[in-house]
Amino acid sequence: MKLLCLFTLVLLTLTEWPNLSEGAAARNCTVKPGICPRRKWGSGMCAEYCTKDGDCPNKEKCCYNGCGHECITPYTVKCGRCPMPKGTPMCAEYCYHDGECPGEQKCCRTTCGHACSEPC
Repeated sequence: MKLLCLFTLVLLTLTEWPNLSEGAAARNCTVKPGICPRRKWGSGMCAEYCTKDGDCPNKEKCCYNGCGHECITPYTVKCGRCPMPKGTPMCAEYCYHDGECPGEQKCCRTTCGHACSEPC
């Protein structure tokens, strides 16, 4: 019994050694800046290509694709708030995120879609 416990301890130490050498801070800092883009339609591959942002190369994030997770280039959110939708119904998707809008404009909800708009 003591031999089994010793073997288990040695095995756990060897498998965790790379993680221990990185330090606790490095293990917890796997969230990269940016936001996962909205799915434009349907769902992606039903496979788990990543489990955390640290699994992805460069600036890509591990994002849910509607069925599994994959590495995707994120977008950043511009400063300011979107105005309340008003006026005639506009049911079209002119943008999907702030990065697609010029200058300081943000991708804002319309009465029934999204369009670039000056923040308030």
